[in-house]
Amino acid sequence: MKLKDILHPSHIAILSDCQDGDALLDRLAELLAGDRPQLREGIIASLRQREQLGSTGIGHGVALPHGRNAAFDMARAAFVRLPRPIDYAAADGVPVDLVLALAVPADFAHQHLQLLADIAERFSNPALRQALRLAPDTTTMHTLLTQDSP
Repeated sequence: MKLKDILHPSHIAILSDCQDGDALLDRLAELLAGDRPQLREGIIASLRQREQLGSTGIGHGVALPHGRNAAFDMARAAFVRLPRPIDYAAADGVPVDLVLALAVPADFAHQHLQLLADIAERFSNPALRQALRLAPDTTTMHTLLTQDSP
């Protein structure tokens, strides 16, 4: 599975109204639910449950919140850029401004881990992080995230 297969352009946003991690997870759940708003509460619960195990802030201003949800038969992704970084308890202490969230089917154990590893590797590229921070719009961000995606 590739990021370009699960990241719909309508699931990308620039969010200027997120002041903390809870508000961020709420907005990510809205994006992940997409055309199925009835799934929003389940998505929020799965994202928060995962964060209780430890922050998904991976460093360099990037976070990868993720959760499993029995309502999905295929993984979904959402991406947001925050004009004002927020504290997300990342291991390196750097506030987060680039966030890619995943909602995956409950039975997606191996695929889930592989997808997370591929995305984390992708975000280890400083040039990609900088390009996403400078991108003028969500269309450009979608292109950057999905070109030659793993």
